[in-house]
Parts: sequence; C-alpha cells; structure tokens
Amino acid sequence: MKVLLVGGNGFIGSHVQDLLLARGHSVRVLDSLPERYRLPLPGVDYRAGSSADPSVMAEAVAGVDSVVYLASTTVPSTSNSSIPWDIESNLIPLVASLDIMNEAGVQHIVFFSSGGTVYGPAGESAVRESTPLEPICSYGVVKVASEKYLGMYRNLNDLRSLVLRPSNPYGPRQGHDGVQGFIGTSLAKMLRNEPIEIWGDGSVVRDYLYVQDLASAVVLGVETRAAGVVNIGSGVGRSLLEVVARLEDVTGAIARVEFLPGRSFDVPHMVLAVELATELLGWGPSTSLEDGIAAHWRWLQGVRVQG
Repeated sequence: MKVLLVGGNGFIGSHVQDLLLARGHSVRVLDSLPERYRLPLPGVDYRAGSSADPSVMAEAVAGVDSVVYLASTTVPSTSNSSIPWDIESNLIPLVASLDIMNEAGVQHIVFFSSGGTVYGPAGESAVRESTPLEPICSYGVVKVASEKYLGMYRNLNDLRSLVLRPSNPYGPRQGHDGVQGFIGTSLAKMLRNEPIEIWGDGSVVRDYLYVQDLASAVVLGVETRAAGVVNIGSGVGRSLLEVVARLEDVTGAIARVEFLPGRSFDVPHMVLAVELATELLGWGPSTSLEDGIAAHWRWLQGVRVQG
C-alpha cells in the first residue's frame, strides 16, 4: 500500500514512517521541513512543500492509497494568540486537501484530531467518543470543525475517514523546547539541571501515551481502512506531580519544580476511554509509563552526547 504522510517529518510522523516501512508499505512524505533529529530514510519518497499549496498537494496525493494527515501550524497553547491565523492555516488547507483527494480518487484518510482539547472540561471520568464536544481553545474548535468536514465528505463523496483523538504523546524525537509535551520538556530540563515549570498547583491530570503505541494505531487504521472517530490513549490519568515523581524514579535525578499561575485553557482532568479503539482497530496501549520514560530518557542522553 502507498501511504502519504502530510506533515510526516514531525515527531509522530517519524515513528509512523518507521512502522509503515517495517510492515512493507510504500511511504511518501509531504512536509515543508526535514526531520529534526535524523537524516532522511532510504526508500521514503520525500516531497518538500506545504499542503496549503494546491499544486503541491495534488502532486503529493497522486497514486496513493491512503493519506495520514498530521499537519498543524499551532498547538493548544499558541492557537488563541491569533485565531484567524489558526483557522486560515489549518482548517482551510485541510478542506482544500479533501477536494484534491476526491479529485485524485483517494478514498481513505487518517486524520489527527485531539483527545483533549475537543472535549473541553469533561469532568473526572474517562471521556468516550460520545462525550459532548466543548472546546475552550481555538485549536480544539478547529479540530472539531475539521472532524465535521471529514464527516461531510464521507457522506457526499464516499471518502472514508478515520479520526484519531490521541492523548498526550511522548517519546524519542519529541521536541523539548517547552511549547508542547510535558514529559519530554521536563526530562530535558532535568538533564540540564534546570527547574521544571508547572502551570498551576500540579493537580492537572492527563493521559500520556508512548509514541510508538500511537504509531501502531495509525498503521492499523491505514491497513484496515477503518472509518469512524476513536480515542487513542493509555486510559490512565496521571497528575503533573505524579509524572514528576515517575521521572525521578526512572532517571534517579531530583527534579526542581517551579510553580507558575494556572492557564485558562488547561482543563483540570482529561483521561480517554479507549475501548472503541480495541473494538474497531484491535489496538491497545502496550508500553508502561515507566518504560516509555526510560526510552525517552536514553534518547535524550544520546542527543546530548551527539550534540
């Protein structure tokens, strides 16, 4: 099967590349930037450019069987700073890409939505896909709108779409500049003996998922040509302070924590119910938080040595 990864040189996309190649698929990547932490892989058809350029996107989808759409110009913490830009640079290119895919005869797409921001403040029980969507940041609103357009194209044009709502991924090759990714950023700060910044009192609960487990869900979705909306997470909630304790356990280092004022867009509790992913994809998380942190820590140490 020939698979196009839009935004495939990023953190998650790099692991999807690995698994698709290992399972014998043909991989094409469309991205405006190269991978940050490794050289191009042999056998991958890399295309430099943006999915927002219709001619570039049309060339990229030619002859592919499935598209994995990972591209995003914002993260939750940055999306509200310019809401028109968030819409213009994310929602509009996706909708234009769906038209291009339809014209090219592509019949399947795996789209990365959000397992946290689309639900908003959903309470303290694990959220299911049927939970009402009440996003409180532009990133989440755009993801919900994207899901709705995918549903429209599925009904009007028979474009099968699998919407993944992943929790908080972490693991090797994740950037650690503090914009997104609490585990990766915190490990990098511990390696440099810098304080870990926590927004609020540390009681915020999140669902953390090892990136290779997430990549396996993507590949299963491609191979089965599944359609629908599914949460992809660990199903286990951890507070920020609990995560810091696990970081200390794994690394043997003592974390210095600096508490900052809470942020309005941070929902207090978000854990995903993942039974539907097991039913639809035959998928489940397989990496413990401790094993995932250890793998991420080893990678970070290697990056520092190489640098």
